[in-house]
Amino acid sequence: MHKFQFLFVMICAISVFNFSYAQDAPSYSKGAKYCSDKKVKSLSPLVTELADIKHSYDVLDYKLDLNLYQNFISPYPKNFTGNVIIKLKADSTINSIQLNAVNTSLQIDGVSLAGSSFTHTSNILTVTLDRTYSIGETLEVKINYQHKNVTDNAIYVSSGFFFTDAEPEGARRWFPCWDKPSDKATISLRAKVPATVKLGSNGRLADSVRTGDTIYYNWISRDPVATYLAVITAKVNYNVDIVYWPKQSNPNDSIPIRFYWNTGENATSLANMKNIIRPMTTYYSNLFGEHPFEKNGFATLNNQFTWGGMENQTLTSLCPNCWQEYLVAHEYAHQWFGDMITCATWADIFLNEGFATFIEALWSERSGGYTGYKNSILSEASSYLSGNPGWAISNPSWAVTTPSTNTLFNYAITYAKGACVLHLLRYTLGDTLFFRSIKNYANDANLKYKSAVIPDLINAVNQTTGQDYNWFFNQWVYAPNHPLYANNYFFSNQGNGNWEAGFIAKQTQTGIYFQMPLEIKIGFTNGTDTTVKVFNDQNNQMFVFRFNKQPNSITFDPNAQIVLKYASLQEVPPVPVELTSFTAAADGKIVTLKWATATEINNREFIIERKSVDNTSAVSYWTERGRVNGRGTTTNKNDYLFMDAVDQFGGYIYRLKQVDLDGTTEYSGEVFVEAGEAPGEFSLEQNYPNPFNPSTSIKFTLSEASKIYLGVFNVLGEEVAMIDDQYLEPGMYERHFDASGLNSGTYFYVLRTNERHAVRKMTLVK
Repeated sequence: MHKFQFLFVMICAISVFNFSYAQDAPSYSKGAKYCSDKKVKSLSPLVTELADIKHSYDVLDYKLDLNLYQNFISPYPKNFTGNVIIKLKADSTINSIQLNAVNTSLQIDGVSLAGSSFTHTSNILTVTLDRTYSIGETLEVKINYQHKNVTDNAIYVSSGFFFTDAEPEGARRWFPCWDKPSDKATISLRAKVPATVKLGSNGRLADSVRTGDTIYYNWISRDPVATYLAVITAKVNYNVDIVYWPKQSNPNDSIPIRFYWNTGENATSLANMKNIIRPMTTYYSNLFGEHPFEKNGFATLNNQFTWGGMENQTLTSLCPNCWQEYLVAHEYAHQWFGDMITCATWADIFLNEGFATFIEALWSERSGGYTGYKNSILSEASSYLSGNPGWAISNPSWAVTTPSTNTLFNYAITYAKGACVLHLLRYTLGDTLFFRSIKNYANDANLKYKSAVIPDLINAVNQTTGQDYNWFFNQWVYAPNHPLYANNYFFSNQGNGNWEAGFIAKQTQTGIYFQMPLEIKIGFTNGTDTTVKVFNDQNNQMFVFRFNKQPNSITFDPNAQIVLKYASLQEVPPVPVELTSFTAAADGKIVTLKWATATEINNREFIIERKSVDNTSAVSYWTERGRVNGRGTTTNKNDYLFMDAVDQFGGYIYRLKQVDLDGTTEYSGEVFVEAGEAPGEFSLEQNYPNPFNPSTSIKFTLSEASKIYLGVFNVLGEEVAMIDDQYLEPGMYERHFDASGLNSGTYFYVLRTNERHAVRKMTLVK
């Protein structure tokens, strides 16, 4: 169901750059840079249409029938006639539908089938239906229309060339449609052109019928297409070559990959690209699942297509003579991430461009090994760090109001940082879990050939790993900027040939603290070294390591895995490491473990125990309530904030048990914690019950007084309920959510403060 309100946004071209076909294309080494520059520089300023539109139906199919014959004959006009039959399913009780159709580009001549009348104002086509349709009913509306003889930067016509270019919301300039990426539909195209024209489009070529000096092309896509990925590419005397890729699932079948090219282009580059496309298809298929479409293709255009590429589904547009390996690697990756699974809203563009840019780096790894991959990622990191405009990869408001193209396709954020975040996820998870997570995401039956939001990717990672990685995406995708490390270290001679090396992880940026696994390389006077990996989840966190040889150097992140950062490292005097006390915090609200500044966690284990009373015998006993750290880890906590459910009518007595490696046990003094005292973490718990019908409970914890927002969103990123919006003191809270007015489906609930952000997924089943 697709019910929501949007501000509609139009895109058109700013400038045109001229290339001769024999001339080399711009010499970018990055396909992502071609892509970004094309999408930013070939699009015009936004024209915002303030229309309050509720999308109350689901488009199932577009059937286009266009007469393009005169567009290929001098003086090459831009006007054409045609019709579209739109098949849709009612998602609510409807007696009219609204479509995007730009008034300056399209003239509506009439409606029929289930359409009885229409109005066309403010770029919205409203079709009155022949009756009222109930939820679940399907209907077809036929619209006869003309494209006007205007330049609108969606239809490009010149000297025997005709092509479309629609991202992000330009399809509404060449056919009436619901022009948002969330509503994908199958599409078919019947086009009348002169017999000298070769014409490509989405899907497979069902037939091409020649009658005298005319050809009728029939293209049919069996797979749903987002409107911005619908395409027509045609030219008089176009050259077409076909390369076949044997399917992995059926070696007796193959995928045709078409290459449309202009006479005069670099034959060597074209031949090389045709040789590369088969191993590239195999490589991507092995990583993400078999090539998802019945056909694919690439077409170089003319100088009206400024530069770069556009990943139209099964027929990518390329700038003239742009048979560049890494441009194709980037655009081809979109066939899996962008076309097969499409971003549901523009707030989810990371799922398109971040992935394609990262996969371009993976293609470097195939030929250049991990060094080639890493060099590519470091190049993207440099682009981000030098050009960071200071906004997050994803902004929920973009799901409602389409941002400017300079924001949406900003290279530093959408492409470079997006790719680096996927690298950071690979580093955090390890190769096995990372690639398994991505393949599971790509092959999720609920997402494949449909649209996705970023929480769908998060869910795939969490399900694959069996852990909660919301924290990773909250900091790297939903928050801006990157960590600024100002780390410290020390060496301490413990006597008898024993040494301690201490590392203090410190970040100095404002806003969110970036939790990450850290690699620390320790060198010794005897020429050896060792690298340890710890998890850093709080500021000024100290890690202490004991050795029977003298350390003399420490290197932070020796393999440059945390590519998005600035970092310094300074030696400081040795710091005491003995546990000093186990007390309540000074404000009397938080149970805290206190030690000077650090402890040797490698050789100790800390267990928090709570004193309880058996009501039947009045005998008191101690029960374990939580472990600060398990034996053998290298993570410690300075001022560890311990969470516990405190009895609302009384309180509990706690103590700390410290177990050394030799089995020695020491107990701290007992600490009484009164009822109602606040825990020390920001957290958002999973709702209960889940799935639910129709109500559920949501618990969350605040570590400090904050202005909070707690709301519920659908998969399109639209707010469907606001649960709480007020200033709260530190503490644990519970809110009840009644979804009686919502349909079954997946929803996301979001907790935000000025400093923190958390998202969880819940399922309503009616």
